[in-house]
Amino acid sequence: MLSLVALVNQWRAVLRDLPEDWADVRVRLHVEDDGDCARAAALLGPANPGRYGKVVSFYAARRGGGPAPELIRRLLARLDRERIYAQLELVGVGETAAAAAAAHGRPPLTAQWDEAVEALPDDWSDLYCEIELASTDHLERGALLLAPVNPARFGGRPAFRFRVARTSGYGASGGMTRRCLERLDGETIRGSVRILRALSDTKHVYTQGPVWYVGGKAV
Repeated sequence: MLSLVALVNQWRAVLRDLPEDWADVRVRLHVEDDGDCARAAALLGPANPGRYGKVVSFYAARRGGGPAPELIRRLLARLDRERIYAQLELVGVGETAAAAAAAHGRPPLTAQWDEAVEALPDDWSDLYCEIELASTDHLERGALLLAPVNPARFGGRPAFRFRVARTSGYGASGGMTRRCLERLDGETIRGSVRILRALSDTKHVYTQGPVWYVGGKAV
């Protein structure tokens, strides 16, 4: 039988033991009774949980980019009120962007992007870019946060490629691209971003922009 300690108290214990520079936490909820699993997932709905059998997974973020710790506390209180017995398991802790950069010697993605764009000629118009994530664990979440730039998987690496159009044509705007990278930084999803190809002052005549061929395919 699982511990009958209130989930709210378990959550407080999880937060109490986190490092000072934590940014997000990933947690699993092991539900004791099969009949309570669906209800537990429903009550945790605002946290966008995932469920596999008797395990419900969710995460919390300290500053934006995900459910706040206080929201998680309120949701767990719902389970306590309905006497749903379960055990919280801390799965992982994410670092702040500053801590991650210091620990891994890799600047935030927005800083990498700003540096890459700064090196472009003043009249750049179209870019073909790549972001490679440091871990495959973040592929699903990374794809969601990058959705506005229409990312496409490439090769066997944890990488996405996308296009950027400065003023018109096919691709996300530079501002939108940077905002998506800010979202990744906000959840301490680390990686490398680089500009693979760039064109300047293109003219779109009955087209949505230039076409590059990579591996025999148009991109």
